[in-house]
Amino acid sequence: MTGTNDGKPRSEAWKTAATMLQDVRPPHIPEGASGMTLLVEWPPGDPGSPAHRHSGPAFGYVIEGAVRFELEGEPERVVRAGETFWEPGGDVIHYQDGNALSDAPTRFVVTMLCAPGEPMLTFVDEEELARRAHLRAPRPVS
Repeated sequence: MTGTNDGKPRSEAWKTAATMLQDVRPPHIPEGASGMTLLVEWPPGDPGSPAHRHSGPAFGYVIEGAVRFELEGEPERVVRAGETFWEPGGDVIHYQDGNALSDAPTRFVVTMLCAPGEPMLTFVDEEELARRAHLRAPRPVS
């Protein structure tokens, strides 16, 4: 241990306390963006938000449970507790963020960078979903 300005010993734990969970280079951060961090809690089996997009990138960490996660152009996947996800924001549609578990709740934290004057998320209507259907990855066979 080393000393501090107040004379009390300082722990060396800071040297090993942090673990890198995610390191990404988002393609676009809107100028003047504001940051927002949310805790999202879905009950068992909840499908989550309807299809939407964000004005800037979003970075998430699953605390408990499992998130069914799907972005336009990428296959659906399940992100489990202790794992991370991110999305670029902008024009990309976020199809799914619901609870992948039918018997347990799911909780995740997400930090979003939002363009000034724009909402945190914008829902995508059925007409646009139909127009962009060719951009969605093939659906899993049930």
